[in-house]
Amino acid sequence: MGKILISSLEPSANLHLAEILKHLSKNDEIMGIFDERFGTPFMKSSEFSAMGFIGVARLYLKAKKAITHMTQLAKKADAVLLIDSPAFNLPLAKAIKNANIKTPITYYILPKAWAWRPSRAKKVQKFCDNLASIFPFEKDIYPSSIYVGNPLLDELKFQKTSFKESGKIAFLPGSRKAEISSLMPIYRDVAKQIKDKQKLLVVPPFLTNNIDEIYGDVSDFVIVHDTPKALYESEFAFICSGTATLEAALIGTAFVLCFKAKAIDICIARQLVSVKHAGLANIIFDFTGQDALHTELIQEQVTPKALLDDYYNCDKEKFLKSCINLREYLGSGSSKNVAEILKNNKLL
Repeated sequence: MGKILISSLEPSANLHLAEILKHLSKNDEIMGIFDERFGTPFMKSSEFSAMGFIGVARLYLKAKKAITHMTQLAKKADAVLLIDSPAFNLPLAKAIKNANIKTPITYYILPKAWAWRPSRAKKVQKFCDNLASIFPFEKDIYPSSIYVGNPLLDELKFQKTSFKESGKIAFLPGSRKAEISSLMPIYRDVAKQIKDKQKLLVVPPFLTNNIDEIYGDVSDFVIVHDTPKALYESEFAFICSGTATLEAALIGTAFVLCFKAKAIDICIARQLVSVKHAGLANIIFDFTGQDALHTELIQEQVTPKALLDDYYNCDKEKFLKSCINLREYLGSGSSKNVAEILKNNKLL
């Protein structure tokens, strides 16, 4: 039996963790920070939910205490798995190494040093033993990394091979309250102007009990919770930036990326970010020398008219062909390969 210390803070990270656990032994013991559906964590990942620079700053004291406790837990672990969330996981990796703990550290879903803060790449390689990359182009930024595949290819059970009108449109305003409150007034306006279509509003399961409070009037929408299924069933989607944009691309559903945030967050991001695009699929296409896959509307560009223009003018057949090329580039899923790394490093 092996003990694995896990740091999985985000909802998306917990989706990826679920796939990894399928390939580990039932006798393995996990501890740390993760969704409570996997067991009893030291802290629930939901306690770290925040958006933007200001939101993250408010979690500083909680994070500092958590890092101290996690470092102690690392002494008892046979392997450490850090998933995404570099603002927390990089200091944690450093603390573990500075405490002279020999437990191997695997970092899965590496910090996006190709987008901003390139100095993080050196820190990851210094403090982590195994760098599990999910994009082939990351080898140029993390020379010691291993491309393990992309987690979405494990998780997505749907893929379109041709475009068909389904009579459904998906609206994804994100998973954080600030994102949702920014986009929902615009989504409501757009929904009213699209006639004869069913409008699916994708609500993360953990927000189900607070729909009226968080989303406001949703009378024009059908509430659903399964993102991949909603995207597969829909002929078009309006999506807040994030993992869902890459999910839509891999499924083959045409979409427009919409992103609004606090002015201070946007200002800081524009000063720091070095990539031309916000959507992951567009970023991948840019690294491989291809044109952008989809439209991106940022901040003041996010208007009902702009969203509707893209909906009516999108070349869905061309989009679908590019999506097939994207799947070929990413190759395979990653969860089995990450599990193998953990197995090989555990002191069984």
